Amino acid sequence: MLHSTRTPAAKRADLRARLAADELLVMPGAVNPLSARLIQDKGMGGVYLSGAVIAADLGLPDVGLTTLTEVAQRAQQVARVTDLPVLVDADTGFGEPMSMARTVQVLEDAGVAGLHVEDQVNPKRCGHLDGKAVVDLPTALRRVRAAVDARRDPDLLIMARTDVRAVEGLDATLDRLRALVDAGADAVFPEALTDLHELEAVRRAVDVPLLANMTEFGRTELVTHARLAAVGVDVVIHPVSLLRLAMGVAEEALDLLAEQGTLEPLVPRMQTRSRLYELLDYAGYERFDSTVFTSTGYGG
Repeated sequence: MLHSTRTPAAKRADLRARLAADELLVMPGAVNPLSARLIQDKGMGGVYLSGAVIAADLGLPDVGLTTLTEVAQRAQQVARVTDLPVLVDADTGFGEPMSMARTVQVLEDAGVAGLHVEDQVNPKRCGHLDGKAVVDLPTALRRVRAAVDARRDPDLLIMARTDVRAVEGLDATLDRLRALVDAGADAVFPEALTDLHELEAVRRAVDVPLLANMTEFGRTELVTHARLAAVGVDVVIHPVSLLRLAMGVAEEALDLLAEQGTLEPLVPRMQTRSRLYELLDYAGYERFDSTVFTSTGYGG
């Protein structure tokens, strides 16, 4: 009820432990706090918070328009309601090294278990769009070092994302990932790889946890969790999937409403009131309210 039953420190330690285990950690992307509750209820390993989803939820394209304040607010809202570790997209750190340091501490205060920082120029673009540009290697390394130095909880996971693959190719990606790990990155996120063979190449190149992005309509081949685990991937995210599904059904519903003047045909596909109340733990609030009322009532 109200907040997670686990502290941020406990969730960070849990993320570290699970990454050290021989298992694939599945982290679907949350749309909002309620969907984070659903992700936990379905037994997933963690919650991912995508910068693209936060931007879209604000009616903005993913081109670096969101602010640290907006991202931190949503991160805090999501981390508050789930016992799972939350991994958040910190983009380019919202500025240069000093801003990166502030970003890390603000997100740490928001209760996340980890964050990833990237090497695109600022402002950035969606990782699966054309026209991306990356900073030079010294700048990318400064960002990672600033992030690592800024954290106060050593269990806060600092993941380095690189977008070099679409700009300079796979070999340059492998070289940059090695350098980012040497700079202190705890894990790596090579964006917009093409297939499993490239993920295998990354796995051979670095000895830290590896994230695979299974986003739809992107540059990367969509493969099953079993195939990802077989090549040594440690974390898989589905960053925008729930948003795309929800908006797809919402558009279908609005079309039906315009055409037929009723949503009755879609009622079987809707989440029921009882299921919503179950996710929100209405019963827990009612028990608490009843206890408070009984203990503070006025006697005769």
